[in-house]
Formats: sequence, structure tokens, C-alpha cells
Amino acid sequence: MPQLTEEQQITKIADYLKRNYGEKLVNCDVQQDETDEEGTGRLVTECTVEVGGSRSLWRKTFTFDKGEIVNMSWQRLG
Repeated sequence: MPQLTEEQQITKIADYLKRNYGEKLVNCDVQQDETDEEGTGRLVTECTVEVGGSRSLWRKTFTFDKGEIVNMSWQRLG
């Protein structure tokens, strides 16, 4: 599998957040991309999400395995 583009990674993040947390991804800035050619590794982001009309800013670290998100850790920034 070829390495995911940043656009593909963000699309997967938006789907993951909506499916698992009911969050709408408003904005996502990649801070650090530690994924390899197979799409495995960590992606550190700063994301603005919206839930129920309220927006908040988070640092979210997504763990990818062969192009799929398998885990996420987070820290609220604002």
C-alpha cells in the first residue's frame, strides 16, 4: 500500500472522529508525521472539532497501522 497523502490522512481522521466520537472536524493541521511508506506510525495534529454547536481545539495523536487508524490520544488545548 502506498503512503497516504496528508489529504487522505485527514479524511480518515474526519471519518474516525465522526464515527467514534460524534465530532465534526472543522480544521486539522498536521504537526508531525511519523508514518512510514506502509502507512504505519503516528500522526500528531492540532484539530478544531465541533460537537453540538460548540468548538474546541485539541492536540490529537493518531496511530495508524497499514493506513487505518487504530488508536488516538488527545490533549485539550482550548
